[in-house]
Amino acid sequence: MKKITDNMISIIIPAKNEETGLSRVLPAVRNTIGDAEIVVVNDGSSDNTGEIAEKYADIVIRHPHPMGNGAAIKAGARMATREILIFMDGDGQHDPEDIRKLIEKLDEGYGMAVGARHSSTHASFPRRMANLLYNRLASYLTDRSIKDLTSGFRAVPADDFKEFLYLLPNGFSYPSTITMALSRSGKAIAYVPIYAGKRSGKSHINLIRDGIRFFIIIFKISVLYSPLKLFAPASLFCFILGNSYYLYTYATDGRFTNMGLLLFVVAMLVFMIGLISEQITTLLYVTSSSHQAQRDSRR
Repeated sequence: MKKITDNMISIIIPAKNEETGLSRVLPAVRNTIGDAEIVVVNDGSSDNTGEIAEKYADIVIRHPHPMGNGAAIKAGARMATREILIFMDGDGQHDPEDIRKLIEKLDEGYGMAVGARHSSTHASFPRRMANLLYNRLASYLTDRSIKDLTSGFRAVPADDFKEFLYLLPNGFSYPSTITMALSRSGKAIAYVPIYAGKRSGKSHINLIRDGIRFFIIIFKISVLYSPLKLFAPASLFCFILGNSYYLYTYATDGRFTNMGLLLFVVAMLVFMIGLISEQITTLLYVTSSSHQAQRDSRR
């Protein structure tokens, strides 16, 4: 791939009631990446977010009511016209100067570059712990070292991102979905250490509600891309439980009970479901790889 220049970049910024942050972020982005296309998605804001976006952005998308961070990201990606997509928040946490670091990683051949936040820059201790847990779980499911699953600051080729657009949820968990999808499809992901600044205004993320959603998304993607990672341990657990129950009933009553048989059958069925799902996943991956090869041949 040719070296990335500023006029190949679209910077997508979702914004909901971010007039204070945008008034600082947009001029800084324009001064840093002058020839980039700036796309702001006004997600049903009730303040002056739209007016500030109109002043600096090349494309402004307006949602009549709040539709969610993921919905804003998808709308921005669809409207962006450049080859490389940069996603960043409009609340001032991401330093536009770090965009260059992400682009350098794409120039080195990575499929996506993610701004990995230093642990000290997370908003609170519970969020640091939650993010650590998400990273560990996602690393296990993808067999990759994932340093920041939920960071909204990332750079990715537009074609690769749009290939998985239909998978992205409308809420705040789009970063986890695209990270796991690209990892499983064989893309190398670079993690660039960054320090996130203090956001302007109040966060729209609810730790409990959106935390549960993050877990659901991770499991949905893992079932789609690495089902045996879930089904095999569940099958082994049922097998061990059935075997333990059999030994217990044999030692106490000298017989093999229906419950023990049921647990053995469940273990077998769960494993077979995982195996079949893995074969379906392989077919999907081969199709995706074929489409990617066709795109690469046209570049």
